Amino acid sequence: MKTKHLINLLFIALTISFSSCSSDSDGDGGGNGNGNGNGNGNGNGNEISSISVQVSSSVACGIYVGDIVNFSVKGNNNQDVTNSATISVNGTAITGNSYTTTTAGSLQVTATYQEITTNNALNVNVAEDYYKFSKNVLVEDYTGTWCGYCPRVSHAIELSRQQTSQVTVVAVHNDEEYYCNEVTQLENAFGITGYPTAKVDRASDWTYPEPSNVNQVVDPTLCDNAPLGLAITPSLSGNTMTIKVDAKFSQDFDFNNTKLVVYILEDGLIADQENYTSYYGGVDVISNFEHNHVLRSSLTNVAGDAINSSEVTNSLYTRTFTANVPSNVANNSNMSIAAFISNDNFAGQAYVINSRMAHFGDAQDFEEN
Repeated sequence: MKTKHLINLLFIALTISFSSCSSDSDGDGGGNGNGNGNGNGNGNGNEISSISVQVSSSVACGIYVGDIVNFSVKGNNNQDVTNSATISVNGTAITGNSYTTTTAGSLQVTATYQEITTNNALNVNVAEDYYKFSKNVLVEDYTGTWCGYCPRVSHAIELSRQQTSQVTVVAVHNDEEYYCNEVTQLENAFGITGYPTAKVDRASDWTYPEPSNVNQVVDPTLCDNAPLGLAITPSLSGNTMTIKVDAKFSQDFDFNNTKLVVYILEDGLIADQENYTSYYGGVDVISNFEHNHVLRSSLTNVAGDAINSSEVTNSLYTRTFTANVPSNVANNSNMSIAAFISNDNFAGQAYVINSRMAHFGDAQDFEEN
Protein backbone atom coordinates (compact mmCIF):
# COMPACT_ATOMS: atom_id res chain seq x y z
CA MET A 1 0.00 0.00 0.00
CA LYS A 2 2.75 2.44 0.84
CA THR A 3 4.00 2.70 -2.73
CA LYS A 4 0.52 3.48 -4.00
CA HIS A 5 0.43 6.56 -1.81
CA LEU A 6 3.78 8.15 -2.73
CA ILE A 7 2.08 10.96 -4.59
CA ASN A 8 5.02 12.31 -6.53
CA LEU A 9 6.03 8.91 -7.86
CA LEU A 10 2.46 7.91 -8.71
CA PHE A 11 1.96 11.14 -10.64
CA ILE A 12 5.04 10.43 -12.76
CA ALA A 13 3.98 6.84 -13.41
CA LEU A 14 0.49 7.80 -14.49
CA THR A 15 1.33 10.69 -16.77
CA ILE A 16 3.64 8.66 -19.00
CA SER A 17 2.01 7.78 -22.32
CA PHE A 18 3.08 4.97 -24.61
CA SER A 19 3.03 4.97 -28.40
CA SER A 20 3.93 2.62 -31.24
CA CYS A 21 4.20 2.59 -35.00
CA SER A 22 1.36 1.46 -37.23
CA SER A 23 0.89 -2.29 -37.12
CA ASP A 24 0.81 -2.45 -40.93
CA SER A 25 3.83 -0.22 -41.54
CA ASP A 26 6.03 -1.54 -44.34
CA GLY A 27 8.65 1.18 -44.04
CA ASP A 28 8.08 2.91 -47.40
CA GLY A 29 7.31 6.57 -47.84
CA GLY A 30 7.81 7.32 -44.12
CA GLY A 31 10.30 10.15 -44.06
CA ASN A 32 10.30 13.78 -45.10
CA GLY A 33 14.03 14.09 -45.50
CA ASN A 34 14.75 15.53 -42.05
CA GLY A 35 15.09 12.25 -40.19
CA ASN A 36 11.94 12.42 -38.08
CA GLY A 37 10.30 9.52 -39.90
CA ASN A 38 6.75 10.64 -39.20
CA GLY A 39 5.74 11.99 -42.60
CA ASN A 40 3.14 10.65 -45.03
CA GLY A 41 5.41 10.34 -48.06
CA ASN A 42 4.99 13.87 -49.35
CA GLY A 43 6.97 15.57 -46.63
CA ASN A 44 4.15 17.42 -44.90
CA GLY A 45 4.09 15.14 -41.81
CA ASN A 46 0.35 15.73 -41.18
CA GLU A 47 -0.92 12.16 -41.30
CA ILE A 48 -0.99 9.97 -38.21
CA SER A 49 1.46 7.09 -38.14
CA SER A 50 1.43 6.37 -34.40
CA ILE A 51 -0.84 7.01 -31.42
CA SER A 52 -0.55 7.37 -27.67
CA VAL A 53 -3.08 6.79 -24.89
CA GLN A 54 -2.98 8.62 -21.60
CA VAL A 55 -5.06 9.59 -18.60
CA SER A 56 -6.77 12.80 -19.70
CA SER A 57 -7.29 14.33 -16.23
CA SER A 58 -4.91 15.06 -13.37
CA VAL A 59 -4.07 12.04 -11.23
CA ALA A 60 -1.68 13.76 -8.85
CA CYS A 61 -3.78 12.51 -5.94
CA GLY A 62 -3.90 8.95 -7.18
CA ILE A 63 -6.66 6.71 -8.52
CA TYR A 64 -8.79 4.65 -6.15
CA VAL A 65 -11.36 1.89 -6.38
CA GLY A 66 -14.64 3.42 -7.53
CA ASP A 67 -13.03 6.40 -9.31
CA ILE A 68 -13.98 7.25 -12.90
CA VAL A 69 -10.90 7.50 -15.11
CA ASN A 70 -11.02 9.36 -18.42
CA PHE A 71 -8.57 8.48 -21.19
CA SER A 72 -7.52 10.38 -24.30
CA VAL A 73 -5.86 9.22 -27.51
CA LYS A 74 -3.61 11.43 -29.62
CA GLY A 75 -1.72 10.97 -32.84
CA ASN A 76 1.96 11.72 -33.30
CA ASN A 77 0.91 15.03 -34.86
CA ASN A 78 -0.89 15.88 -31.57
CA GLN A 79 -4.32 15.44 -33.18
CA ASP A 80 -6.92 14.27 -30.65
CA VAL A 81 -8.58 11.13 -32.03
CA THR A 82 -10.25 9.96 -28.82
CA ASN A 83 -13.77 9.97 -30.28
CA SER A 84 -12.68 7.84 -33.24
CA ALA A 85 -10.53 5.40 -31.27
CA THR A 86 -11.34 2.20 -29.42
CA ILE A 87 -9.89 2.02 -25.92
CA SER A 88 -9.35 -1.29 -24.16
CA VAL A 89 -8.73 -1.94 -20.47
CA ASN A 90 -7.05 -5.24 -19.64
CA GLY A 91 -7.84 -6.46 -23.15
CA THR A 92 -11.55 -5.58 -23.13
CA ALA A 93 -12.91 -2.69 -25.19
CA ILE A 94 -14.81 -0.06 -23.23
CA THR A 95 -17.62 2.19 -24.37
CA GLY A 96 -16.38 5.73 -24.93
CA ASN A 97 -13.33 6.89 -23.04
CA SER A 98 -14.47 6.61 -19.39
CA TYR A 99 -13.80 3.65 -17.12
CA THR A 100 -14.96 3.06 -13.55
CA THR A 101 -12.40 1.20 -11.46
CA THR A 102 -13.72 -1.80 -9.55
CA THR A 103 -10.68 -3.47 -7.99
CA ALA A 104 -7.24 -2.48 -6.79
CA GLY A 105 -4.25 -3.35 -8.91
CA SER A 106 -2.81 -2.52 -12.29
CA LEU A 107 -4.82 -1.62 -15.39
CA GLN A 108 -3.28 -2.18 -18.82
CA VAL A 109 -4.77 0.36 -21.23
CA THR A 110 -4.37 0.25 -25.01
CA ALA A 111 -6.00 2.02 -27.94
CA THR A 112 -6.71 1.42 -31.63
CA TYR A 113 -7.34 4.10 -34.23
CA GLN A 114 -8.11 2.98 -37.77
CA GLU A 115 -5.41 0.33 -38.29
CA ILE A 116 -2.97 1.80 -35.79
CA THR A 117 -2.65 0.11 -32.40
CA THR A 118 -0.46 0.84 -29.41
CA ASN A 119 1.99 -1.99 -28.84
CA ASN A 120 2.80 -1.03 -25.25
CA ALA A 121 0.03 -0.60 -22.70
CA LEU A 122 -0.34 2.39 -20.40
CA ASN A 123 -0.03 1.08 -16.85
CA VAL A 124 -2.49 2.66 -14.39
CA ASN A 125 -2.24 1.82 -10.68
CA VAL A 126 -5.50 1.68 -8.73
CA ALA A 127 -5.23 1.88 -4.94
CA GLU A 128 -7.60 0.32 -2.44
CA ASP A 129 -9.80 2.92 -0.79
CA TYR A 130 -10.01 1.71 2.80
CA TYR A 131 -9.26 4.99 4.54
CA LYS A 132 -8.36 8.47 3.38
CA PHE A 133 -6.97 10.97 5.85
CA SER A 134 -6.05 14.63 5.52
CA LYS A 135 -2.47 14.97 4.39
CA ASN A 136 -0.26 17.25 6.51
CA VAL A 137 3.12 18.06 4.98
CA LEU A 138 6.20 18.12 7.23
CA VAL A 139 8.75 20.91 6.78
CA GLU A 140 11.98 20.55 8.78
CA ASP A 141 13.60 23.98 8.54
CA TYR A 142 17.34 23.87 9.27
CA THR A 143 18.03 27.41 10.39
CA GLY A 144 19.93 29.67 12.79
CA THR A 145 19.86 33.23 14.10
CA TRP A 146 23.28 33.78 12.51
CA CYS A 147 22.05 32.60 9.09
CA GLY A 148 21.36 35.65 6.96
CA TYR A 149 19.59 33.75 4.20
CA CYS A 150 17.36 31.75 6.54
CA PRO A 151 14.60 34.42 6.64
CA ARG A 152 13.90 33.42 3.05
CA VAL A 153 12.61 30.05 4.27
CA SER A 154 10.74 31.67 7.16
CA HIS A 155 8.91 33.83 4.64
CA ALA A 156 8.14 30.80 2.45
CA ILE A 157 6.65 29.01 5.47
CA GLU A 158 4.43 32.02 6.14
CA LEU A 159 3.28 32.01 2.51
CA SER A 160 2.49 28.30 2.73
CA ARG A 161 0.47 28.74 5.88
CA GLN A 162 -1.54 31.49 4.24
CA GLN A 163 -2.79 28.86 1.79
CA THR A 164 -3.21 25.87 4.10
CA SER A 165 -3.17 24.94 7.77
CA GLN A 166 -1.97 21.45 6.86
CA VAL A 167 1.74 22.17 7.30
CA THR A 168 3.74 20.76 10.21
CA VAL A 169 6.79 22.96 10.78
CA VAL A 170 9.87 22.07 12.83
CA ALA A 171 12.62 24.70 13.12
CA VAL A 172 15.95 22.95 13.71
CA HIS A 173 18.27 25.65 15.07
CA ASN A 174 22.04 25.31 14.88
CA ASP A 175 22.88 28.40 16.93
CA GLU A 176 23.84 29.38 20.46
CA GLU A 177 20.35 30.49 21.38
CA TYR A 178 18.27 27.40 20.55
CA TYR A 179 20.64 24.51 19.95
CA CYS A 180 19.74 21.09 21.35
CA ASN A 181 21.48 17.71 21.08
CA GLU A 182 19.08 16.49 18.43
CA VAL A 183 20.33 19.12 15.95
CA THR A 184 23.66 17.38 15.33
CA GLN A 185 21.93 14.00 15.23
CA LEU A 186 19.57 15.26 12.51
CA GLU A 187 22.38 16.87 10.53
CA ASN A 188 24.30 13.60 10.52
CA ALA A 189 21.27 11.43 9.82
CA PHE A 190 20.09 13.46 6.81
CA GLY A 191 23.33 14.87 5.46
CA ILE A 192 22.64 18.54 6.17
CA THR A 193 25.70 20.48 5.03
CA GLY A 194 24.39 23.99 4.44
CA TYR A 195 21.98 26.52 5.92
CA PRO A 196 19.27 27.22 5.11
CA THR A 197 18.01 23.79 4.11
CA ALA A 198 14.33 22.88 4.31
CA LYS A 199 13.38 19.21 3.99
CA VAL A 200 9.86 18.49 2.75
CA ASP A 201 8.49 15.23 4.16
CA ARG A 202 12.13 14.17 4.47
CA ALA A 203 11.88 13.16 0.81
CA SER A 204 13.29 16.26 -0.90
CA ASP A 205 14.81 19.68 -0.33
CA TRP A 206 12.48 22.63 -0.73
CA THR A 207 13.54 24.03 -4.09
CA TYR A 208 15.34 27.39 -4.10
CA PRO A 209 14.02 30.06 -4.02
CA GLU A 210 11.52 28.64 -1.56
CA PRO A 211 9.04 31.58 -1.64
CA SER A 212 8.63 30.96 -5.39
CA ASN A 213 8.03 27.24 -4.88
CA VAL A 214 5.32 27.24 -2.22
CA ASN A 215 3.36 24.75 -4.32
CA GLN A 216 5.93 22.10 -3.40
CA VAL A 217 4.53 22.21 0.14
CA VAL A 218 0.92 23.15 -0.54
CA ASP A 219 0.02 20.85 -3.44
CA PRO A 220 0.33 17.52 -1.56
CA THR A 221 -2.17 18.78 1.04
CA LEU A 222 -4.82 19.21 -1.67
CA CYS A 223 -5.13 15.46 -2.13
CA ASP A 224 -6.12 14.52 1.43
CA ASN A 225 -5.57 10.84 0.65
CA ALA A 226 -2.92 9.79 3.14
CA PRO A 227 -3.13 6.07 4.06
CA LEU A 228 -2.77 6.83 7.77
CA GLY A 229 -4.02 9.46 10.19
CA LEU A 230 -2.67 10.77 13.49
CA ALA A 231 -4.39 12.07 16.61
CA ILE A 232 -2.39 13.59 19.48
CA THR A 233 -3.52 14.17 23.07
CA PRO A 234 -0.87 16.04 25.11
CA SER A 235 -1.38 17.03 28.74
CA LEU A 236 0.77 18.76 31.35
CA SER A 237 0.72 18.29 35.12
CA GLY A 238 3.28 20.47 36.84
CA ASN A 239 6.53 19.64 35.09
CA THR A 240 5.35 16.27 33.77
CA MET A 241 4.21 15.80 30.18
CA THR A 242 1.94 12.96 29.09
CA ILE A 243 1.63 12.64 25.32
CA LYS A 244 -0.65 10.05 23.73
CA VAL A 245 -0.16 9.47 20.01
CA ASP A 246 -2.75 7.42 18.12
CA ALA A 247 -2.41 6.28 14.52
CA LYS A 248 -4.95 4.63 12.24
CA PHE A 249 -3.76 2.76 9.16
CA SER A 250 -5.31 1.51 5.95
CA GLN A 251 -6.04 -2.19 6.19
CA ASP A 252 -3.17 -3.50 4.07
CA PHE A 253 -0.58 -0.89 5.05
CA ASP A 254 3.00 -2.13 4.65
CA PHE A 255 4.75 -1.73 8.02
CA ASN A 256 8.20 -2.50 6.69
CA ASN A 257 10.56 0.19 8.09
CA THR A 258 7.63 2.20 9.44
CA LYS A 259 8.78 4.66 12.13
CA LEU A 260 7.29 7.19 14.54
CA VAL A 261 8.93 10.50 15.47
CA VAL A 262 7.64 12.76 18.27
CA TYR A 263 9.12 16.23 18.85
CA ILE A 264 8.68 18.84 21.58
CA LEU A 265 8.53 22.32 20.06
CA GLU A 266 8.33 25.85 21.46
CA ASP A 267 6.85 29.03 20.02
CA GLY A 268 7.39 32.70 20.84
CA LEU A 269 11.16 32.69 21.30
CA ILE A 270 12.61 36.15 20.71
CA ALA A 271 16.11 36.76 19.35
CA ASP A 272 17.76 39.02 16.77
CA GLN A 273 17.97 37.42 13.33
CA GLU A 274 20.63 38.11 10.70
CA ASN A 275 19.04 38.94 7.35
CA TYR A 276 20.72 39.11 3.92
CA THR A 277 17.42 38.96 2.05
CA SER A 278 14.89 41.54 0.90
CA TYR A 279 12.22 40.01 3.17
CA TYR A 280 11.09 41.52 6.47
CA GLY A 281 11.97 44.98 5.26
CA GLY A 282 15.43 43.95 4.06
CA VAL A 283 17.10 45.15 7.27
CA ASP A 284 20.53 43.61 8.01
CA VAL A 285 19.43 42.43 11.44
CA ILE A 286 15.80 41.80 12.30
CA SER A 287 15.54 42.92 15.92
CA ASN A 288 13.45 40.82 18.30
CA PHE A 289 12.48 38.32 15.62
CA GLU A 290 9.92 35.78 16.81
CA HIS A 291 11.11 32.21 16.32
CA ASN A 292 8.38 29.57 16.31
CA HIS A 293 8.16 25.77 16.07
CA VAL A 294 11.66 25.56 17.58
CA LEU A 295 12.83 22.02 18.27
CA ARG A 296 13.56 21.60 21.99
CA SER A 297 13.72 17.82 22.33
CA SER A 298 12.76 14.53 20.70
CA LEU A 299 10.94 11.80 22.60
CA THR A 300 12.01 9.25 19.99
CA ASN A 301 15.07 8.60 17.92
CA VAL A 302 15.29 11.50 15.46
CA ALA A 303 15.15 8.98 12.61
CA GLY A 304 12.14 7.36 14.26
CA ASP A 305 11.22 4.45 16.52
CA ALA A 306 10.10 1.33 14.68
CA ILE A 307 6.39 0.46 14.56
CA ASN A 308 5.84 -3.27 14.22
CA SER A 309 2.66 -4.72 12.77
CA SER A 310 2.28 -6.74 15.99
CA GLU A 311 1.69 -3.45 17.83
CA VAL A 312 -1.28 -2.60 15.59
CA THR A 313 -4.73 -3.92 16.51
CA ASN A 314 -7.69 -3.44 14.17
CA SER A 315 -5.64 -0.90 12.20
CA LEU A 316 -5.00 1.17 15.37
CA TYR A 317 -1.68 1.94 17.04
CA THR A 318 -1.20 3.82 20.32
CA ARG A 319 1.89 4.96 22.16
CA THR A 320 2.01 7.09 25.30
CA PHE A 321 5.05 9.08 26.40
CA THR A 322 5.64 10.40 29.92
CA ALA A 323 8.56 12.79 30.41
CA ASN A 324 9.63 15.96 32.18
CA VAL A 325 9.46 19.26 30.37
CA PRO A 326 12.84 19.77 28.63
CA SER A 327 15.13 22.03 30.66
CA ASN A 328 15.69 24.32 27.64
CA VAL A 329 11.99 25.25 27.37
CA ALA A 330 11.52 28.90 28.34
CA ASN A 331 7.73 28.92 28.68
CA ASN A 332 5.72 25.75 29.23
CA SER A 333 2.56 27.38 27.85
CA ASN A 334 4.24 27.85 24.46
CA MET A 335 5.04 24.19 23.95
CA SER A 336 3.54 22.07 21.18
CA ILE A 337 3.95 18.57 19.81
CA ALA A 338 4.84 17.45 16.30
CA ALA A 339 4.40 13.77 15.46
CA PHE A 340 4.90 12.03 12.15
CA ILE A 341 5.18 8.55 10.68
CA SER A 342 7.51 7.58 7.86
CA ASN A 343 8.50 4.52 5.93
CA ASP A 344 10.65 3.96 2.86
CA ASN A 345 9.99 5.20 -0.65
CA PHE A 346 11.03 3.42 -3.85
CA ALA A 347 14.64 4.50 -3.34
CA GLY A 348 14.79 3.11 0.20
CA GLN A 349 14.84 6.57 1.76
CA ALA A 350 12.67 7.78 4.64
CA TYR A 351 9.45 9.37 3.40
CA VAL A 352 6.95 10.98 5.75
CA ILE A 353 3.51 9.51 5.10
CA ASN A 354 1.66 11.90 7.40
CA SER A 355 2.25 14.34 10.26
CA ARG A 356 0.28 16.33 12.83
CA MET A 357 0.78 19.16 15.32
CA ALA A 358 -0.98 19.61 18.68
CA HIS A 359 -0.91 21.93 21.66
CA PHE A 360 -1.14 20.87 25.26
CA GLY A 361 -4.77 20.48 26.19
CA ASP A 362 -5.80 19.30 22.71
CA ALA A 363 -7.69 16.02 22.37
CA GLN A 364 -7.59 15.34 18.65
CA ASP A 365 -9.70 13.04 16.51
CA PHE A 366 -8.45 11.45 13.30
CA GLU A 367 -8.76 13.71 10.26
CA GLU A 368 -10.60 10.99 8.37
CA ASN A 369 -12.22 11.76 5.02
